[in-house]
Amino acid sequence: MKVKQVMHRSVEWAEASAPVATLATKMREQDVGCIPIGENDRLIGMVTDRDIAVRAVANGQDISDLTARDVMTKGIACCRETDDIAKAVHTMESRQIRRLPVLNESKRMTGMLSLGDIAQATQKITAHAMKAISGHHA
Repeated sequence: MKVKQVMHRSVEWAEASAPVATLATKMREQDVGCIPIGENDRLIGMVTDRDIAVRAVANGQDISDLTARDVMTKGIACCRETDDIAKAVHTMESRQIRRLPVLNESKRMTGMLSLGDIAQATQKITAHAMKAISGHHA
């Protein structure tokens, strides 16, 4: 199975200059745990709900003065639409991350792959296989 078949397609990124409070509001409204950060039409980082909690709130900083650049995780890991799910899972395991931006051949972000997406796809495959395998006994 390919990443393109499982990923979320409706993903937006924010500019590095976006206020942290705006990012937190967007996460709440979209019910997501991270927002990719871009600059000059390229991904440069990721802001997660944990980044906001640890790098802003827990450090006692005034959130109204902070931007995505101040709290984001740099050195973003990605995968390609055409990658096998197993390759994406390996990347997630080795980097210990729960979400991967998905890029197309032009290195443009086209979606996001999460552990939940993988679990849901795996569950569907398992259910289909069990039905197919057990069907001959009926």
